[in-house]
Parts: sequence; C-alpha cells; structure tokens
Amino acid sequence: MRISTPTTRGELGGLSPGDRVIIDGIIYTGRDAALPKLVDALKRGEEPFDVRGAAIMHTAVSQAGIAPTSSNKEDIEESMPYLASRGVLVHIGKGKLKDETVRALGDAGAVFIVTPPVAALLTSRIKSRRIAAFEEEGMEAIFELRVEGIPGIVAAAGGRSVHD
Repeated sequence: MRISTPTTRGELGGLSPGDRVIIDGIIYTGRDAALPKLVDALKRGEEPFDVRGAAIMHTAVSQAGIAPTSSNKEDIEESMPYLASRGVLVHIGKGKLKDETVRALGDAGAVFIVTPPVAALLTSRIKSRRIAAFEEEGMEAIFELRVEGIPGIVAAAGGRSVHD
C-alpha cells in the first residue's frame, strides 16, 4: 500500500502488522536530541511545524544520508505516545517497541513502520530537504524531507505488533 504524507487516521485504518508499505510525501526526522525538544515545544503551545498527519523518521541527516536509528531508545520511545496524541500518525524507525507504546500508538490511530537500515537506498529516495526546527542540533536537527518510495513494513498498528 502507498502512504502519502501528511496522512489521516482513516487512510491508515486498514493497516495491520506485517503489511508492506511505500511512503511518499513529507517526512520529518528526529532522534535523541530533537524529539524531546519537540515534545517540550508542543507542551508550551509552540508548533515548529504542523504535526497533524505527519510522519517522523527516527534518524539524523548527514552528508552521507539517512538510516533509521533504534526507536526503542528511551528518549525516542518516550516521545512517541505524546507525539501520536498530538497528531503524528506515522513513526518510522527500527526495533521492537514496548507493549505500552504499541497500545498508545493504537489508541491514537498511529502506526510504527520499520525500514531497512540501508542508507544508500533510503537516501536515494530523498527529493529535497530543509531544516524544520532545532538547527542548533546540527545533523540531529529536525529536517523536513520530501521523499518518494521509502519502503517499509508495518511493525505496529491497531494496538498490535509484529512481535506479538
């Protein structure tokens, strides 16, 4: 199934763990340094970019490209339920999430998609990029990427995980 971002809960509603997807559109990046800052900004009523229907890939952006980091790192995984409750519907990374995170994503109508950690493949799918927030974090700033054809497998949807 193709997912165009930003997306809606209705468009994601038919996804199940194990489904293969292709992602097109805008995705944001974020990992250990930036995601807690994003959560803090949203809690203060600031919105560095429109999170409704957004996709966030857990990665940094360097001259070498992108590849997902482990989404079950504490700062990243702790941010996911809050960001999902605020409208981030697609979380992209790698690794096994805690059961409570899977349930929280399901409650929010959000999904977790794992991508192959192959930088050359993922980087070749980026059509444009710009810094969206937290420029002071360098390669760990939040970037806005316009992508075409990012492959993935749904790892968590509807409160269920491929690891169940």
